[in-house]
Amino acid sequence: MIRELPDLAAMADFGAAIAVKLRAGDVVALSGGLGAGKTTLARAIIAALGHAGEVPSPSFAIIELYEPPSVSLSLVHADFYRLARPEDVEEIGLDDYRQGAALLAEWPEQAGGFAHEPGCLSIRLDPASEAGGRGRIAIVEPGPDWLGRLP
Repeated sequence: MIRELPDLAAMADFGAAIAVKLRAGDVVALSGGLGAGKTTLARAIIAALGHAGEVPSPSFAIIELYEPPSVSLSLVHADFYRLARPEDVEEIGLDDYRQGAALLAEWPEQAGGFAHEPGCLSIRLDPASEAGGRGRIAIVEPGPDWLGRLP
């Protein structure tokens, strides 16, 4: 599925549509080049889950946690860009953080990927100019658990 995201409002709407369908155990794997909009989409999802404060990029911390009551669903926002190798995910204790939470994973390929998980919604963001448009395009690939609840 391809979704056009011509502006920030469209990105916010897409994030809200994902947030409504998000469940504990799900992974939203956000990939694309630098500046593709991964953090922007993650922020839209987190805001749609009810978080009213600032959403820092987890680029340096690697993991940011959001818990009720600031959000309606426990959420782990991770940016794996700085991981040297996929095995480093175990060292940071990602599985412990994920218990009862959904995961927003930026640069999922740096962590070995999550597409093998049935609850993974893979989204690749690319500049729409490559397709002759403006803004971004989102190429969405759902895991089996997302079939029937795609945003």
